[in-house]
Amino acid sequence: MRIAAVRTHLLEHRLEVPFESASMRFDRRAHVLVEVECDDGTVGWGECLGPARPNAAVVQAYAGWLVGQNPLETERLWAVLYNALRDQGQRGLAVTALSGIDIALWDVKGKVLGQPVAVLLGGRWRDRVRAYATGSFKRDGVDRVEDNAGEMAERRAQGFHACKIKIGFDVAEDLRVIRAVREAIGPGMRLMIDANHGYSVTEAIRLGQAAAECGIDWFEEPVVPEQLSAYRAVRAGQPIPVAGGETWHSRWGMWPAIEQRAVDILQPDLCGAGGFSEVQKIATLASLHGVRVVPHVWGTGVQIAAALQFMAAMVPDPVRMNPVEPILEFDRTHNPFRQAVLTTPIEAQQGVVAIPDGPGLGIEVNRDALTEFRMRDA
Repeated sequence: MRIAAVRTHLLEHRLEVPFESASMRFDRRAHVLVEVECDDGTVGWGECLGPARPNAAVVQAYAGWLVGQNPLETERLWAVLYNALRDQGQRGLAVTALSGIDIALWDVKGKVLGQPVAVLLGGRWRDRVRAYATGSFKRDGVDRVEDNAGEMAERRAQGFHACKIKIGFDVAEDLRVIRAVREAIGPGMRLMIDANHGYSVTEAIRLGQAAAECGIDWFEEPVVPEQLSAYRAVRAGQPIPVAGGETWHSRWGMWPAIEQRAVDILQPDLCGAGGFSEVQKIATLASLHGVRVVPHVWGTGVQIAAALQFMAAMVPDPVRMNPVEPILEFDRTHNPFRQAVLTTPIEAQQGVVAIPDGPGLGIEVNRDALTEFRMRDA
């Protein structure tokens, strides 16, 4: 069996109500899927984190090194592709594009061997995970404090045990949002905050010191990802555990943060950090230093399925009678093709998501949705 073709599918939807994080404005949802087809008809699917068109271009640049190769040789192919663009991109698009390819190759491998990816990664420790609801962006034309509190109260009513809200705009306003959300969801629901690297060090410390009374589980991306010394200063200057890593790519990008204890919680994204092949290595590095891993998830049902397979195989750290279980980031912002790309959507039931047990990622892609949401001029 050999790889016959590598394709990309660019998807988009224009939003009626745009929203913002501290570092980015969204007027549309855009994602790119990777399709690897083998000469026996087997097809694997992956997804890349980040801008759709640039990722697709780099995936196609990699295709020449893939066609004619054995798709089961995931480790060798990862190294070949990484080395092909090593001099130009040890991080960034070179790795995010490689991530989508690697996920698709593992999907192929699972289908050929008749096993879920989780089994091939070492074994399924769990068949379901609790999800936390991500949302609470700054939406156009609404009162942010009232809007965020109402949204997260709704997530609580839907059965989610935890939620994550967006901050990083203004310390005083962000504190009003945090306190309003905590009041709306009550004391029993876990609450995380994500600044999307919108603060300076002093702002982040001031926010963390004031927000700690609201019982915050973690403070995500308080400062820009390049500034590891700033991460360490924020971690030392306020009491909330610090999280980060969605924009650190590969084991080489993660290692300095792990080694320097810049974060308490590491958040590699399978679609950005290098796919299954690389994130397994990242998780091993984190376990050597007692850093908790909670994967970042932001994409379509293909990424959700990949994250679930990885989480199914995550070894409890430490292994004990009542281990700390991984939790799934579950994006609740508007995206009509998030689940439409799957023939069987992956949804939460009372805040719990079942992990597919079919071969590969355990999903089938709905090609009609790929046509319906195809990016213009793609």
